[in-house]
Amino acid sequence: MTDAAASASPPPAHSFRPANADALWKQLSSPHPTVGKARHLGEALVHAGLLSPPALTEGLKTQQVERGNGQHRLIGQILVDRGELTQEQLRQVIAAWLGDYTVHPGDITPDAAALALIPRSVAERESVLPLMARDDALVLLMADPLDRVLLDELRFLTQRRLIPLQAAPGTLMPAIDQAYRTHPAGPQSPAPIAPSTRATSQELATHLSSAAPDAASAEQTDVISESDNTLVRLINSVIDEAINHRASDIHIETEPAPQNVRIRLRIDGDLTPYLELPARYRFAMVARIKIMAAMDISEHRKPQDGKIDFARFGGPPVELRVVTVPTSRGLEDVVLRLLAGAKPLPLENIGLSQPNLIAMRAVVRKSYGLVLVCGPTGCGKTTTLHSVVRDINTAGRKIWTAEDPIEITQSGLRQVQVNPRIGWTFAAAMRTFLRADPDVIMIGEMRDEETARIAIEASLTGHLVLSTLHTNSAPESIARLLEIGLDPFNFSDSLLAILAQRLVRRLCTTCREPHVADDDQLISLASQYLDSGTYNTAEARAAQISRWRQQHGGPLGELRLWRPVGCPQCEGHGYRGRLGIHELMLSDDTIRQHIRHRAPAADIRHSALAAGMLTLRQDGIEKVLQGLTDMSEVVAATNL
Repeated sequence: MTDAAASASPPPAHSFRPANADALWKQLSSPHPTVGKARHLGEALVHAGLLSPPALTEGLKTQQVERGNGQHRLIGQILVDRGELTQEQLRQVIAAWLGDYTVHPGDITPDAAALALIPRSVAERESVLPLMARDDALVLLMADPLDRVLLDELRFLTQRRLIPLQAAPGTLMPAIDQAYRTHPAGPQSPAPIAPSTRATSQELATHLSSAAPDAASAEQTDVISESDNTLVRLINSVIDEAINHRASDIHIETEPAPQNVRIRLRIDGDLTPYLELPARYRFAMVARIKIMAAMDISEHRKPQDGKIDFARFGGPPVELRVVTVPTSRGLEDVVLRLLAGAKPLPLENIGLSQPNLIAMRAVVRKSYGLVLVCGPTGCGKTTTLHSVVRDINTAGRKIWTAEDPIEITQSGLRQVQVNPRIGWTFAAAMRTFLRADPDVIMIGEMRDEETARIAIEASLTGHLVLSTLHTNSAPESIARLLEIGLDPFNFSDSLLAILAQRLVRRLCTTCREPHVADDDQLISLASQYLDSGTYNTAEARAAQISRWRQQHGGPLGELRLWRPVGCPQCEGHGYRGRLGIHELMLSDDTIRQHIRHRAPAADIRHSALAAGMLTLRQDGIEKVLQGLTDMSEVVAATNL
């Protein structure tokens, strides 16, 4: 810092204490001599003579680097920490730059209409007091009027133009408590701009499309700001509507101009086209999502990961896992996975057949051993594990979990988020858990030989270990673990059961349509059912159909199959929700001998079938006959 800058003093502060709300609004509505002299705080500091332009540039570079590392310090604090100016000098310049609107809450009684726009929980959490609502503006008292992220959240929540003011030190929280106690009905009464009355994403997209230039000039007009109010509202509306549609993922796909930005939702496992936006919004939309997820908006060449706490933006308590993927021509795609902070389902509600449910409960009540849940990504393995843990989660058990990420929470568990980048892996967590007096250990995934070996050692030393594996079937899971180097004798002694599963779409119970299955359909079903075993003969098929008539037949022994139709309840799809189909293989003496002799998966499968295991296809066919799904879903999920 130069001597001239060091000797300069900030402009004098002018205190402002309005007599009432009208006086404050009159002052805010009139031009202020300091407004417009500087676009940013850094320029205000330079104009005040407290900072040289090179020092400002260095401070901004530091801020950019910190944002890339996940830190979010304001530029003023960075400059103070660097010794460029003092905290008091910074405070005085901010006061002058903002027009010296440091307001004491005791001078003004907040409007009930203003209080109704921001719920008390948000006001207390973010230290914000709404003072007055005038026309399309909302005047706020804030602890930090320069918090751009918070202002974006409040702008979306209230759908108003915001005028943030600095609250006098130490006055804000008592004033918030007093205001909401004086107007208790305010926050609970319907806000003038309620979520139900906000513009939908389709309406906002139509507005953006009408405002967009023609295709020929789209390439030259990629200057839309990521803070554009309509764009901010659109992104929040898309997320909100995806939650209402029960979507698990939001895919935002960008293309070179003049092709539109495409948004698709994954609902019940299927991708569905949802929305298209003008090409000129492709960069701003990705940048806005990066800001929400605290990513580096200047990095376009490398993939990035982040998270969005949607509650901070006025939405429901949903967390979104965000990944950006660089594509051709300097563009990026974004995928958001919705993690609703769901509670675990009861074990009887995950779709296990009654025999499998009884067997699974008997297995997980043992004090030690290894239980695996296998299947491809997105087939509900984590949900099943948490349902199992919920069933045995009692005050007498100490249960540790290591997960990546923690998608489901439940009280009574000690849940740990692993972080491989700092060496906190599943294997490292397992070693720590074994020193922390566990009864049950749940590992999110067996990714390598080290994790699997420690899990088996833990299961042999008096602990029940639960984990997942990315394999197609229960018998294949044994072959896979042996291939990565596990000791077959220890593995055979520790294994209790392996549950393979898939998800199929559940028929909408409002509009599904029944029809009586004819003989050809039943023979085809029986043939597919018995293909899993070794006896697919005419006599075996007839016997199987006879058993089905006894179990699922109507008064005359007829068997009904159901087909999807489509109605408003299922948005015309014919399906609503998803259902698990399962293959539960219990370890017995025969299976243990197969493991010790490294038998192929086919031999293990035949022995498990002889012991009563139902394959995924067989369990799916049973659910087809129960009217829960249809055969096309089962075939698609079990074509191994």
